[in-house]
Amino acid sequence: MSVHSAARGDITRRRIGAAALIAGVVLLALAVTHGGTASLALTALWRGSLGTWYALTSATLVRAVPLMLTGTAVALAFRGGVFNIGAEGQLLAGAACAAAVALGLPSGGAFTVVAALGAGAVGGAAWAGIAAVLRTRFGVLEVISTIMLNYVALHAVSWLVRGPLQEPTHAYPQTLTITDATRLWRIPGAGRLHAGLLIALLLALAAGWALRHTAAGFRLIATGDNRAAAASAGLVDVAATTTHAFLASGALAGLAGAVEVLGVTFALYEDISPGYGYTAIAVALLAGLDPWKVVASAVLFAALEAGAGAMQRDAGIPSTVVTAVEAMLILAVVAAQAMRRRTAAT
Repeated sequence: MSVHSAARGDITRRRIGAAALIAGVVLLALAVTHGGTASLALTALWRGSLGTWYALTSATLVRAVPLMLTGTAVALAFRGGVFNIGAEGQLLAGAACAAAVALGLPSGGAFTVVAALGAGAVGGAAWAGIAAVLRTRFGVLEVISTIMLNYVALHAVSWLVRGPLQEPTHAYPQTLTITDATRLWRIPGAGRLHAGLLIALLLALAAGWALRHTAAGFRLIATGDNRAAAASAGLVDVAATTTHAFLASGALAGLAGAVEVLGVTFALYEDISPGYGYTAIAVALLAGLDPWKVVASAVLFAALEAGAGAMQRDAGIPSTVVTAVEAMLILAVVAAQAMRRRTAAT
C-alpha cells in the first residue's frame, strides 16, 4: 500500500469515526429532548444489550443470528450486482417451508431438524428465483420485483397460518408449536442462544472465504463491478452468475427464517420477523458488503435494537431514537465510501 493510499484510508476511518460520534451526540440530544437524561438513556441501552451476560446472549446475539444470515445474503447479492431488496420475503418463505416440514415429519430428531433447515434454504432460494427469472427473461428490475415479493410473502404467511397450517383449535393465527426434539439445541450457559449462531458464523466465514479465494467468488465480483467487461472477457457467464447470486442470497435469507422458527419462535405466525430482511441491507452496507465484517455489523445492530427496547422501558426514551442513529451510521458510511472512491479516482 502506498503512502497516499494509507493516508486516504486513515482519512476515511476518521470520517467514519466522526460520523459515529455525531450519531452518539444526536442520540443524547434526542434523549434529553424527550424528557429523559442522557446518562439514564445510555445506561439502559448498555444494560439491555451488552451490560449483562443474559442481555448479551439472550437478547443481542439471538437477534444477531438472523441479521448475520440475511446480512450475508444481501452482501453476496450486492457484490454480484444484484440489488436484492427481498431478503424479508425470502426469510418468510424459508420460515414457512421450515415450519411445514418440522410439523409434517412427526419423528423429530436430527433428521427432521436438518430437513427443516434445508427446506427453509430451498424455500428462500425458490422465492428469490422468481425475481431471477423476471430479471433474466423479462428484464424486470429486481429492486421492484423483490420489494413486491416481500408483500406477497407476507400475505402468503398470513393465509397459511389462518388456513392450511393453522393450529387445530383455530383460536390463534399460527401453526402448532413444534416439538422439543425438532428445535435447535441451546448453547449451554447462554440462555436463549441456540445453535443457529454457529450456523450463521460458519456460513458468513465460508461466504467471505469464497469471495476471496474461489473462481465463483471472482466471477461474482467481476460481474458486480462491471457486467459489460465481465461478459466481453468471454470467461464469465454473466446471466448464470446473476442467477446464482439470486439463489445463494435467497437460500441464506430463507435459512434465517428456518433458524428463527426452529430456534426462537417454535411456530409460524404473522409478523414472525420484526424486519430482519430490511435491517439486513443496513447491516451489509455498514460492513462494506464483506461477509466477514457482516458478523460484527450484525452484532452492532442487534445490540442497538436490543438496547432500544430497554431504553424505552427503563428510561422512557422512544426506541425510534435508535432507528435514527442506525440511519445516520449508514449514511455516514455510504458517504465515506463515495469520498474514498472519488479520492482514489483522482
